[in-house]
Amino acid sequence: MSKGPVPFGNIGKRAKDLLYKDYNFDQKFSLSTSSSSGLNLTATGVRINEDFIGDIRTQHKSGRTTVDVIIDSDSKVSTTVTVDEALTGLKTSFSFKVPDHKSVKLDLQYAHNRFALNSTIGLTSAPLVELAATVGTSELSFGAEVGFDSTSASVTKYNSGIGYNKPDFSASLLLADKGETLKASYIHLFNPTNGATVAAEVTHKLKTKENYFTIGSSHALDSSTSLKTRFSNSGKVGLLCQHEWRPKSLVTLSAEYDPKVVRSPSRFGVAISVKP
Repeated sequence: MSKGPVPFGNIGKRAKDLLYKDYNFDQKFSLSTSSSSGLNLTATGVRINEDFIGDIRTQHKSGRTTVDVIIDSDSKVSTTVTVDEALTGLKTSFSFKVPDHKSVKLDLQYAHNRFALNSTIGLTSAPLVELAATVGTSELSFGAEVGFDSTSASVTKYNSGIGYNKPDFSASLLLADKGETLKASYIHLFNPTNGATVAAEVTHKLKTKENYFTIGSSHALDSSTSLKTRFSNSGKVGLLCQHEWRPKSLVTLSAEYDPKVVRSPSRFGVAISVKP
């Protein structure tokens, strides 16, 4: 496996995961099972207000090839075929959705000791093309991404960034939204024993001069329970508690209070993941 720079989409990922990952304010349940032949099956259901949506995912691995098929509650079928290490450092994915004939696309990911490339190409008569690249080392990465719509001959996005990673901390600076947003993030591991970690994200809108920030923390209460908190400049407060009640099976409780929402300032959610 390459020891080179992270893909562009992973710049700032460690701080983003602490601040936002696993927070859920609906009711979610998932059940996963697997077989020795390489077949994995996962059924997921989510209740959002009075609506219920769900999907069934099957995944089969054979050698370097993985096939994922997802059938959702609207009877749409998504299929992804991934070939890992077709060439040294190259990962290829081909995906499509039924009945959306415009969803066919090809993803290429190439990792090298000094650079990483990611591209997505829509396999249609007027494709959307996205390209991302980073250069550097496993510690210091510089990168950019661009999207192009061949139908309108327009650039759909362009972002750039720099990331610095160490085992106990990570920092990043991103210029996003076509140069309209400057975003900085930082995460620091203070205590490896209980995983005590803090993270912060600051966003500055260059046109409107608006500033936003979110800070958060995470630590382990015991060997099977972790607690996360977050606070934003708008006064919004979040709390998450995750407990591994059996190996690989989790129950996650999330709560959030937003003082700007008058009628219902509090939100609660629960997610249960079962893996026999």
